[in-house]
Amino acid sequence: MPNTDHKTQTLESVTIRFAGDSGDGMQLTGTQFTNTAALKGSDLITLPDYPAEIRAPSGTLYGVSGFQIQFSSEKVYTPGDAPDVLVAMNPAALKVNLKILKTNGIIIVNTDAFKRRNLELADYQSNPLEDGSLDGYQVFQVPIMSLTRNALEDLSLSNKEKDLCKNFFALGITYWLFTQSLENTLNWIEGKFHNRTDMLEANQLALKAGYSYALSTEMFATSYSISKAKKRKGRYRNVTGNEALALGFITAAKLTDKELVLGSYPITPASDILHFLSKYRHFNVKTFQAEDEIAGIGAALGAAYAGAVGITTTSGPGIALKTEFMGLAVITELPLVIVNIQRGGPSTGLPTKTEQADLMQAIFGRNGEAPIPVIAAQSPADSFWAALEAVRIAFKFTTPVLLLSDGYLANGAEPWRIPDPSELPAIEVTYASDAEQFAPYKRSLDTLARQMALPGTPGFEHHIGGLEKDESGNVSYMPDNHDKMVHLRADKIERIREFTSHPAIDGPEMGELLLVSWGSTYGAIYTAIEQLRKEGYTVSWYHLRWINPLPGNLENYIHNFKTVLVPEINLGQLSKILRMEYLVDVRGFNKIRGLPLSTKDIVEAAKSYLKG
Repeated sequence: MPNTDHKTQTLESVTIRFAGDSGDGMQLTGTQFTNTAALKGSDLITLPDYPAEIRAPSGTLYGVSGFQIQFSSEKVYTPGDAPDVLVAMNPAALKVNLKILKTNGIIIVNTDAFKRRNLELADYQSNPLEDGSLDGYQVFQVPIMSLTRNALEDLSLSNKEKDLCKNFFALGITYWLFTQSLENTLNWIEGKFHNRTDMLEANQLALKAGYSYALSTEMFATSYSISKAKKRKGRYRNVTGNEALALGFITAAKLTDKELVLGSYPITPASDILHFLSKYRHFNVKTFQAEDEIAGIGAALGAAYAGAVGITTTSGPGIALKTEFMGLAVITELPLVIVNIQRGGPSTGLPTKTEQADLMQAIFGRNGEAPIPVIAAQSPADSFWAALEAVRIAFKFTTPVLLLSDGYLANGAEPWRIPDPSELPAIEVTYASDAEQFAPYKRSLDTLARQMALPGTPGFEHHIGGLEKDESGNVSYMPDNHDKMVHLRADKIERIREFTSHPAIDGPEMGELLLVSWGSTYGAIYTAIEQLRKEGYTVSWYHLRWINPLPGNLENYIHNFKTVLVPEINLGQLSKILRMEYLVDVRGFNKIRGLPLSTKDIVEAAKSYLKG
């Protein structure tokens, strides 16, 4: 008999977290749910949360892999503070994530994994499924591994191979719970396993079996539906931050009619940019996986000198190794883009976790007076536009540009509206045309960019290098010339603010509290500001895109507030820069946990200042 009591409830948004061992396929499960929700028309943001070790010991707390997604019928800016639903594949996944689950949240738990050994590894003294510790939640106990094996009993696969499909069984349950279609994932499985028909059939059967189990057992009295989000008209695709950067650089190269050359050494979490770009050889893209970080930037700088769009990508430890070549890019004044996907440090630190602690390194981390403009992306999709802007400024001002992202943006995903070509900015590339008037360090009057000439062009023979030069390009050790060139290079970077758009302040131009932010904290602060205003608080917000140089209009506002609060995933690096620049008693809100800042924490910090 059908369940006549079953009902479907429409929700505005839901946050779901998949968690298990690093070998349980949680990243794949979350990615499939994300793609399916995106195709249905939901707006969404994701947070993949990897363990630091490639394959941590099974069942351990530090080996838990998670994937969180908030999907909604309204615009969302964060992956959600606290999940509404937790899919826990073992005791460790339950223990690590239970503390962030909402009260009365749904827990779908794989009971097959709650054996004595796994409970001990997760530091449980008793079985949480039996001792009442989960009484404040809606717990659905499902023997996922056993049910997966039963569903695949007619296939000639080992139990180990069948167990690899249990994540799709769990995914099928969540698809039913949130009225999602199986079609997209079934098609993905068909493409992925077209050379392994046995695994193709097994994964598809497991997905359907999970869906059918939720339907036939009537385990949920209610299923949930998220209406299609209202979005700006256009074509959309789901992108991670790293993929958006890659697409942005390809687009920039096309706008300049130049070859794109990436010279890089693999490092988490930047490696995906190298992987993505390597697939676009037919777009005149060359990728060079160098033997080390120094060779990677050296190749990219050489390509820039030869007339290509030169890019190098890395994370904080790699930036430390690239600094000498960054200084060479400064003194030769070549258009090079250096991408830093920030991660937890220092040293190897937390290689799979996010952080914003490389800001001081980006602005000051070179020998000598070596100023480099610094731009920061604010969301996965925004990374596309940040890449275009970095390339535009690099060519317009003949300078290296540092583009900051982080692990959260790099691995997180959201829908991206594919722009019409008419919406793309122009990227000017100017080469000297008068051989008689050419000098390699002769400058534009408005930007102070030096004249560029492609090496080998008849009549424009010249040399540049790491030694100080005069306007002609000849080596000069004269004190006054060095003073002049140092000032010119610094003044050139300062002039960038005249050729970039300045952020508008969100809220009153004076008052009690101004929040200033940069990079990936954008989404959490946006959501916090909305919540504060709904509660009747008056607060203003200013989000930086360019951090070097700082935008000119910030000085107009920053002195007008009783308190300036800067939330950052570091110990207050932008706070220190703003204090130094504007002599304002900036306050920091700083949490460095390897995770994005939560909206709840920002709201509480803001209230503490607003209430005095």
